[in-house]
Amino acid sequence: MEIGAELDGNVIRRVRDSFNRQGLMAHLGAEIAGIRAGLVTLTLPFRPELTQQHGYFHAGGSSAIADTAGGYAAYTLFPEGSAVLTVEFKLNLINPARGERLEAVGRVIKPGRTLTVCQLDVRAVDGARRTHVATGMQTLIRVEGSA
Repeated sequence: MEIGAELDGNVIRRVRDSFNRQGLMAHLGAEIAGIRAGLVTLTLPFRPELTQQHGYFHAGGSSAIADTAGGYAAYTLFPEGSAVLTVEFKLNLINPARGERLEAVGRVIKPGRTLTVCQLDVRAVDGARRTHVATGMQTLIRVEGSA
């Protein structure tokens, strides 16, 4: 399947159902903004509870939504009855994360039967201004069992 292609409704439902079971994403207030084949976008609205001492979004929030966006991007390509786990990820913080919200995009760059590699990008959105605040790479593993 081509990255960015439209997905069957069952795959979208499977991704949303799994995402809705994530306690951390609910706690942070993250939401799914887009689901395509191998490409998932999450948003995280600004709240003072998500900041560090300078008033920027905390790197922990940026990292959490980046990791999750990549995980679900990979998950869109996995067969039913599979689950996804992160093996490793690295995120470079390249600008202060300040704005109305963060948008994290996970994009599969190397799908695999067992391991999948994703590119992660996080942007801060403030009105019409979009600032690239983090970028990284991630490796995920497909495991048997629904989640």
